[in-house]
Amino acid sequence: MGVSGSGKSTFGSALAARLGCSFLEGDDLHSAANVAKMRSGHPLQDADRWPWLDRVAAELRGAATHDGTAIAACSALKRVYRDRLTLAVGMPLFFVCLDVPDHDELTRRLVHRPGHYMPPSLLESQLATLERPGPDERAITLDAEQPIDRSCAQALNWILGAGSAEAEPV
Repeated sequence: MGVSGSGKSTFGSALAARLGCSFLEGDDLHSAANVAKMRSGHPLQDADRWPWLDRVAAELRGAATHDGTAIAACSALKRVYRDRLTLAVGMPLFFVCLDVPDHDELTRRLVHRPGHYMPPSLLESQLATLERPGPDERAITLDAEQPIDRSCAQALNWILGAGSAEAEPV
């Protein structure tokens, strides 16, 4: 989870490869209307996101039921989105929040991302919407500017420790 440009797709596909499981790209599950809205520079509202989150949850549930484990890249910016995903999937979810503290780095990533519908102009709306995971959520926050191998190792350590605080990196 995280804002656009935080590296969710890169991280998620690398983690899925390490776990030998399916990787689902949440961006591919947006409706044509959502994509057009974002492409034209208009941020999504909750009403736009609910059906999309339900599609992500259905795909994730199906993949996890079939394979035992699955990884999905999904912004899940608000706690209510994460709660909805957890309820709809119906099995334990672990959220890895990818944090890029340098605003200029996020902008650079978005500007240099070819062929994506999310324009850099929407970054501010995503940052304003982001609700970082609380201590009572099954979530970990990782520095998305570190090497992907290190992020994957930290996430795996945390997940395999069943999401316990003791396994969380410092």
